[in-house]
Amino acid sequence: MAMLETHNLNKHFGGLHVTADVSFTLEAGKIHCLIGPNGAGKSTFFRLLLGEHQPSSGKIMFDGVDITRLKPFQRINQGMSVKFQVPGIFSALSVRQNLEIALQRRLEGAELDAEVERLLDFLQLKDVASQLAGNLSHGLKQWLEIGMAISLKPKLLLLDEPTAGMSPEETHMTGEIVKQLNAEGMTVLAVEHDMAFVRQVAHRVSVLHFGRIFAEGTFAEIVADERVAAIYLGQSHD
Repeated sequence: MAMLETHNLNKHFGGLHVTADVSFTLEAGKIHCLIGPNGAGKSTFFRLLLGEHQPSSGKIMFDGVDITRLKPFQRINQGMSVKFQVPGIFSALSVRQNLEIALQRRLEGAELDAEVERLLDFLQLKDVASQLAGNLSHGLKQWLEIGMAISLKPKLLLLDEPTAGMSPEETHMTGEIVKQLNAEGMTVLAVEHDMAFVRQVAHRVSVLHFGRIFAEGTFAEIVADERVAAIYLGQSHD
């Protein structure tokens, strides 16, 4: 069953055709990565899914519901959550307080406290729980925001370049976090450049090029595709 579908999705900015007739399917329970060279239209497609941009034409279906014209908060209420590339944390509050704020919409009292502790353990943030979030390293800030994004128990987690600026070790840890969330039933769509991360987590990969779906398949199929090597990796295999 499809968790997310787009049908002939288009976005024009004046005479610029940024998203071009994109028909895309994300299966429920899968981790799907979206890759492509700079300027391929990944960010615009992502913002169309979130409702930050309205499409020029086409349709977006989420869990069987037409969300094409819904506002971003309405999409969140339908079960969608997002972690942006730049962490949107409360820098002047502690790590624990950030998680409490994110969780208080659906939990209170002892249940809230227990879930905060669970997330601190899961995200390896227990040792820095009392620190100001603004003082965390880049990688820890990213993990904190993942924790905040999953606090509403979304059906679909959208990740915008979740490993940007991370060390290889932090990137691997982020991949393990994403895989565990998926094992618990969460569907994930990640826009990503880091191919090691994509190899680690993706069940399926889509390549955007000039605003169009250029190729789709498993990671092995994508990296073996001569056309993808030429436009994304900058070389072809001999």
